[in-house]
Amino acid sequence: MQKKFVFGFGEKEAAITLPEDQILHIVEGKAVEAITDVPAAIKAALRNPIDSPPLQEVVKAGDKVALIASDITRRISYPEFLPTLLNELNGAGIPDSDITIVVSLGSHRKHTDQENIAVYGQEAVNRVHLVQSYAPNTEDFVYVGKTSRGVETYLNKHIVAADKVIMTGGIIYHSMAGFAGGRKAIMPGVAGYSTIQGNHSFCLHDVAGQGINPNCMAGKLDGNNMHADMMEMAAMLKQTFLFNAIFTPEGKFARFVAGHWHTAWLEGCKTVEEIFGVPITAKADLVIASAGGFPKDINLYQATKTTENAFMAVKDDGVIIALLECRDIMEPPDFSGWFNYESLYDREIALRKAFTVPGFIALKTGLFAKKVPHIIVTLPQNKEFIEKAGLIAATTLEEAMAIAEQKLGRTDYTITLMPHGANTVPLLQE
Repeated sequence: MQKKFVFGFGEKEAAITLPEDQILHIVEGKAVEAITDVPAAIKAALRNPIDSPPLQEVVKAGDKVALIASDITRRISYPEFLPTLLNELNGAGIPDSDITIVVSLGSHRKHTDQENIAVYGQEAVNRVHLVQSYAPNTEDFVYVGKTSRGVETYLNKHIVAADKVIMTGGIIYHSMAGFAGGRKAIMPGVAGYSTIQGNHSFCLHDVAGQGINPNCMAGKLDGNNMHADMMEMAAMLKQTFLFNAIFTPEGKFARFVAGHWHTAWLEGCKTVEEIFGVPITAKADLVIASAGGFPKDINLYQATKTTENAFMAVKDDGVIIALLECRDIMEPPDFSGWFNYESLYDREIALRKAFTVPGFIALKTGLFAKKVPHIIVTLPQNKEFIEKAGLIAATTLEEAMAIAEQKLGRTDYTITLMPHGANTVPLLQE
């Protein structure tokens, strides 16, 4: 029996008919209802936190409160919840004049004034003081200790000087740290440049030339040295309180978690797994994945979330087909430029000298494609760059299937489909 399957491709769709008896899994996220009364849900989380007294008992009149907020590269919908959070602090005797928003840029560029308004909302920007934690500004950071792995930890002086620190952000799967949110507000959010470099180096293999650390991957916390090192850094701050959001597949608020910076965050991670982690019983010979269309496949940098997730569902001798329009194929330059290195070894050595997240993603993409052929269905004009990146370019799904069958060398292969591969993470059940 043949069945038609449809995948997002940019703002269009691509369809293919496949034998049903060869389909091993269809990896889709769990349907979940969005929160309808956001302020009420925020208050409920703050007043009934996990492993912590309520926020209004954690802070007291006279405290200087630093609120760590994610930067423009994260879609957290701050205008929807910052006013409620600020009002809760006011209710505990903390006036707006004693609250500072610290923008957790890490080593990302600074915001413009207009971007601050766009990200945090006009009300929050008008009400409280705002500073930007930009890692290369060494004078803004103070030494707070050294991790057991030897990384000297420098954190933003506004955070260290605060009486109370509220860590905000969103929890999603993270391709290096396992999950975003929680301790990431501290590291890399408000950490100094040398500290970020030291921590991120754990994403690379202990031995130069061996590529990446296999334990630094989406959904993995045990054995993940990068995560463990981040945890030690976050623990160096004593007066912290967490407020994190979890989202629906459509990007609406699904849940808020608040309380202890670690245990409340772990609860949020469990919810992320429930929504976006999809159990699979076996890996497939062929994985066909789509990011879900635009904007998730706007460029290859964004689209690698799809290929990385697909890699978790494919056999070692299998093939991946990814439908990725990539209309802005060369963006951002700090990602695409990494493919100018002649070899993966050269790319890795350069990354060890000056670590960047785009560089790491470029290295991982190349290493994964070397292990398992990646056939990318994309725009015809992207062919040169796709092949330069070590991938195989195709302009139609039919062309990609023909290449895949040639690579597999047979027609009785198993297939796993990932229509929203950018968001869904296959979890192999051992």
